[in-house]
This record gives sequence, C-alpha cells and structure tokens, in this order.
Amino acid sequence: MAMTTHYATSEPPRADIDDLAGPTVVEFGTGWCGFCRAAQPLIAQAFHDHPDVRHLKIEDGSGRPLGRSFRVKLWPTLVFMLDGKEVARLVRPGDASEIRDALSLIDEPLSH
Repeated sequence: MAMTTHYATSEPPRADIDDLAGPTVVEFGTGWCGFCRAAQPLIAQAFHDHPDVRHLKIEDGSGRPLGRSFRVKLWPTLVFMLDGKEVARLVRPGDASEIRDALSLIDEPLSH
C-alpha cells in the first residue's frame, strides 16, 4: 500500500470502513480545495516511513454520507484508525511532523 494521490468520487459505506483491519488513514477533501492541495506534500512526507498504512482518500461535500458520519467540517480532515476505531484526527495539518506523530499511533515507522 502507499499514499493515494487522487480523491475517490465514490465512497464506501461506513460499515466497510469500521470493518477494516490494521492501520488506515481516511482523508476527506476535494481536488479543488487549496488547503487539501497544500497538505499533499506534507502527507506524502509523513507516509514515506509508513508504507503499510492503508490510505483512503475520499472526495467530500454536502450530502456525502461518509464524511457526515465522521462529522467532517473542514478539509482536509485525516482520520487515523486502527482496526476500524478512530485513534486520532487532524484537520488542516500544518506540518509533516504532526501527521507522522498521528501515524505512529497506528503503525510502527520503518527504521532506516
């Protein structure tokens, strides 16, 4: 697995997300969102040492049930989950270290 680069326009049901085993990051946003675009290099940096973390990038918007089930209000919102349970959440992350810290809560970083 690796960082996903495009937002999926179709979203899985919440029950499918809750049933995922292992570490998962669900990222909510859109391709046209300036905050989302600005966060991509930071997310990529942080994911570099966590290649086994599942990354689901979901396009969000008004009336989208998955984002509403996670109470997403601002983009990007990153939800860090382990075995279907939310462990941490970042809204509009400002640097890679805070993303790395949240990833470390759900996954052991690779040692170089």
